[in-house]
Amino acid sequence: MEPRSSIKGFFYGCAAGISYGTNPLGALHLYREGLTPDIVLCYRFAWAVLLLALLMVFGGFKSERMKTLADKFRVKKSELPALMILGFLFAACALTLFASFNYMSAGLASTLLFLYPMEVALIMGLFFKEKLTAKVALSIALSLGGVVLLYRGGEGGEALSTVGVLLVFLSSLMYAIYIVVVNKANLKMGSVKLTFYVMLFCLIFLMGYSVTLGAGVPPLPANLNQLGWGFMLGLVPSVMSLVFMAKAVKIVGSTPTAIMGALEPLTAVVIGVLVFNEVLTGRLVVGIVLILVAVTLLAIKKQRKN
Repeated sequence: MEPRSSIKGFFYGCAAGISYGTNPLGALHLYREGLTPDIVLCYRFAWAVLLLALLMVFGGFKSERMKTLADKFRVKKSELPALMILGFLFAACALTLFASFNYMSAGLASTLLFLYPMEVALIMGLFFKEKLTAKVALSIALSLGGVVLLYRGGEGGEALSTVGVLLVFLSSLMYAIYIVVVNKANLKMGSVKLTFYVMLFCLIFLMGYSVTLGAGVPPLPANLNQLGWGFMLGLVPSVMSLVFMAKAVKIVGSTPTAIMGALEPLTAVVIGVLVFNEVLTGRLVVGIVLILVAVTLLAIKKQRKN
């Protein structure tokens, strides 16, 4: 891997973590509108599928734009099972995370979600014999330490919900498996097409859940607030985060990409300070510094390898 390519991979990984960290911002606004998690997610992924379809039709380089519409969307039959599995994993990940927001604060849920780098490292080590080096282990430890400091619920005596913790654990596990499958499926397609089909199958699974076990057939957005926040969820934590994540995994691998996801709870803290006027304490500053050191250490390690 060339150094310039490695730097680009780390940029994509950081961008993915930051983008995914904006989930609570849109979700909580829509919950205030009386919408349930499954309806919110149907809005989110319906927008994501539409935006990705437009990007596939009108975006890309000149050579891509000159392809026929059928060529742009064509996939091999052999690739469909992997895409369906990815869609199911992301649907399960999103549904359990958004459901956890009803049992604990969104910031705490986003913090606990950061179990997934450890899970990715364990999966890669146990099933794919990927060696866990001392520097990768140190990066995980530093980032987890930073995440613990970002969690402020204990300061106010907030009790952890067993149901909420279980939901977040399942969400983190689904996301960890998703990252590994993206890396190991060896799908021969661009990041945008990959994300489009993942979002499409994800939406199909969520619609099925909503109709059979959830709130029913999702209604059309009732006002501009629902329309706008649904669009935001479709664009930033869906399209942007997954396109960036797919690019990062292909360049730097599953474990480094997962560790850079530490920027996700960090983003939740920044949103809390800037949007909801929360206080930036010394404890939070130390947590942020630890996460940034962990990500930087990982980047330096990769650069020295190259």
